[in-house]
Amino acid sequence: MTQTVVTLPLRIESVLNKREHWRARHRRAKANRAAARYIPTPPLPVTVVLCRIAPRRLDGDNLQAAFKALRDGIADRYGIPDNDPRIRWDYDQQRGKPHEYAARITITRRDEG
Repeated sequence: MTQTVVTLPLRIESVLNKREHWRARHRRAKANRAAARYIPTPPLPVTVVLCRIAPRRLDGDNLQAAFKALRDGIADRYGIPDNDPRIRWDYDQQRGKPHEYAARITITRRDEG
């Protein structure tokens, strides 16, 4: 089983209830999407676990929405849309210290079956 684990120094924030200028949202999404360009990727099919490390937890729908740009970036890295069935997406979160923010990406190759 091939596995890649990368921790990126990104602040993954809930965007569903955030009121901000469109340019600020675009800048953050672009940075998150670009960060995925350098993640080593094992061959498809894979399971990707996106883990948010932060002092406070998010609820499930906010957690998934917060990872949207990073998820798109990983799919871009594979050259496929993010709804391709060869990628299974899972979400997790871990409590960090005060002012500790990161995103841990674990990509595990699955057997073809």
